[in-house]
Amino acid sequence: MATTTAYFECPPRYVFDVLADGWLYTAWVVGTARTRAVHAQWPEKDTLIHHSFGIWPFLINDTTSSLVWEPERRAAFQARGWPLGEARVVIEVKPRDRGCVVRITEYAERGPGRLVRRLLDPIVWLRNRETLRRLGDIAAGKYRIDRETLRA
Repeated sequence: MATTTAYFECPPRYVFDVLADGWLYTAWVVGTARTRAVHAQWPEKDTLIHHSFGIWPFLINDTTSSLVWEPERRAAFQARGWPLGEARVVIEVKPRDRGCVVRITEYAERGPGRLVRRLLDPIVWLRNRETLRRLGDIAAGKYRIDRETLRA
């Protein structure tokens, strides 16, 4: 199980605004190449984002489903990437000072990745460090824009 934590300079609401916009998925999830479709009710439980991963022209189409959606607190997803397998991804957010602390925990749950998960954990940790950097940049950017708009 790989756990990565980062501090974001925005309230938790902004993190969940990004997570709730399925079309932003490929902007913050490292390894995804494109979002093909997003269910209208995303991120309600059992809804899907249809995405592709890999490098063009070697793309694989798959989905990510929403398992838990507790805005401003916690979200959990089942990310599919066959033939590699499936991973459970949990994102937890806690307010801290003027921003929030975001923790992402990911572990291979099905498929070949599960068999070598201890070997993959350091790689997943590094990937998720960049994933959190991207998520934080988008969320904090939206927060800064909102603050500037309110001042104008």
